[in-house]
Amino acid sequence: MKHALLFRSARTVPQAYRSNFIHLFLDIAWFGLLNGSSIAFVAVYAARLGATPLQLGLVTAGPAMVNLLVTLPSGRWLEGQEIGKAVFWTSVFHRMFYLLWAVLPIFLGAHLQIWALIGLTLLMSIPGTGLAVGFNALFADSVPPEWRAYVAGVRNALLAISLIVTSLLCGVILNTLPFPMGYQIVFALGFLGAALSSFHLWYVRPLPDSKNRPPTGRAIGDFARPGSIRTLGDASRPAVGLRYLTQGTQRLLRIDILTGPFGRIVAVLFAFHLAQYLAIPLFPIYYVDKLHLTDFEISLGSVIFYVLVLLGSTQLAGLVETLSNQRVMAIGALVLGGYPAVLAVSQGVAGYWVASIVGGVAWGMVNGALGNYVLDRVSPTDRPACLAWYNLAFNAAILLASLAGPLLADVIGLSTALMIIALWRFLAALSIWRWG
Repeated sequence: MKHALLFRSARTVPQAYRSNFIHLFLDIAWFGLLNGSSIAFVAVYAARLGATPLQLGLVTAGPAMVNLLVTLPSGRWLEGQEIGKAVFWTSVFHRMFYLLWAVLPIFLGAHLQIWALIGLTLLMSIPGTGLAVGFNALFADSVPPEWRAYVAGVRNALLAISLIVTSLLCGVILNTLPFPMGYQIVFALGFLGAALSSFHLWYVRPLPDSKNRPPTGRAIGDFARPGSIRTLGDASRPAVGLRYLTQGTQRLLRIDILTGPFGRIVAVLFAFHLAQYLAIPLFPIYYVDKLHLTDFEISLGSVIFYVLVLLGSTQLAGLVETLSNQRVMAIGALVLGGYPAVLAVSQGVAGYWVASIVGGVAWGMVNGALGNYVLDRVSPTDRPACLAWYNLAFNAAILLASLAGPLLADVIGLSTALMIIALWRFLAALSIWRWG
């Protein structure tokens, strides 16, 4: 980066924009508390309850299925809503479910808790899809184009810092308190973060001239968006320009897009996301059953991961300027294949921490380059249709991979499955380099 201080802009922020910027920064800081606690540890908690890889796959597959079904209807609904209020209320209805996670042990046994988590995740994904689509529209309308890179960069840095602090805190809590009380406290902290994040979203308002600005694909660079589903140590769910799903949704899924140049991009990224999410349901089982990691050891791995993501983000601009978004994306995807490969040969916590280093370096590149790489390849005249197809391919990959990964592990074993998935990630990275 050109500036030594990450949170300082070379320009003075106009008074008219300061309120939106401050609330967007506080929103993501509190969202980091949610992401680093409830969202990060729910899969580990389910694994400690005895969840199978298939059940963990359903936790990820459910939101993807809902997203496929309701993204376009959500876009149509948002067209007739005041975007600020719509984002706030969808966040409230989505995030109130996190409170239920904290009280499940009071009412249900271990087996029923697993299925309750699957069901609650499915239900909360309905308003969560509206939140994900609406937030990108709100971000674009509340931050002027010339300030979006700055605001997105600060938000991503704040998210990483918040995740680091939260991961350490949760590790101490889980290492100190008995099971499941520690997880109940962690989930309660997540709900607190969710509530405070929504509180600040209420104060983010579209700027008066936002409806008169021409849409621009460079508007969306904010990967720190709400609604992420993630697993400790591996990549969080990326977001790309869903603002355009709220514009002209009746003609978004045009077949001619797939027969043109962008069809190749959809194909290589579908292969990448498929390889990425095949392993997601397997990691928590591997941490708990194969490596026998404690919650504190898992949280330290997460801290290592996000420290490297944060450090890597400061070097991203230079890498992209030298190599291009496509090549940074391909290299990051290649290194990301090292995460399951290192885990597969690990015998204990040291191997897990090495994998966290590899994953953090890789995700710093992938997370930073993916959105702009997609937008680089989108035709300016067909942007909504291109992004709609990407979103469809992305969620289809999550849905298929979340169910196929556990089946693969059942047939050939966890370690072998992770090695095959690592190879798939390598091949997907090469396809991005060659055909992307």
